[in-house]
Amino acid sequence: METIELVVGRIGKPHGIRGEVTVDVRTDEPDLRYVAGARLLAAPPKGSAFPHRELTVARTRWHQGVLLATFEELGDRNAAEAARGVLLRAAVPLDETPEDPEEFYDHQLIGLAAYDVDGTRLGEVTGLVHGAQDLLQVRTPDGHEGLVPFVTALVPEVDLAAGRVVIADRPGLVTPLPEDS
Repeated sequence: METIELVVGRIGKPHGIRGEVTVDVRTDEPDLRYVAGARLLAAPPKGSAFPHRELTVARTRWHQGVLLATFEELGDRNAAEAARGVLLRAAVPLDETPEDPEEFYDHQLIGLAAYDVDGTRLGEVTGLVHGAQDLLQVRTPDGHEGLVPFVTALVPEVDLAAGRVVIADRPGLVTPLPEDS
């Protein structure tokens, strides 16, 4: 079965002396990704001497809105401190979809054709930018790059089966402003 790696979090600071760490959660499904026994791929930051390339979730709990995790490989505070900044990825089947039908994995969106509400082709989704507001990155046929806030008002339709997204384009969003043409 073919899989893809999804970023699900980043290890933060140690919590206590027994190897527990805070996790900056980067998935909408933490209860699915951080179950006891789950094996996560570990990508240490550049220059880190962190020795593990995989971590096994021993247990998790929420504390004041922060996910605290204990991994089998991190037995004490020193090991937890060495794990700071490690990016966590989960290997999931390529055909897996999020539980919420209004949510999508990045790999499902990249490569979709982008059309405006009138059916005119705008270009192709080439990436996503994650932050306070997720943005679809769209490249037009003439090479212009546009960023579209991934909200229903601007992206009213995502049709994975048809391989397309509909964008309520505004001048300057995907289509350049007249003075930029």
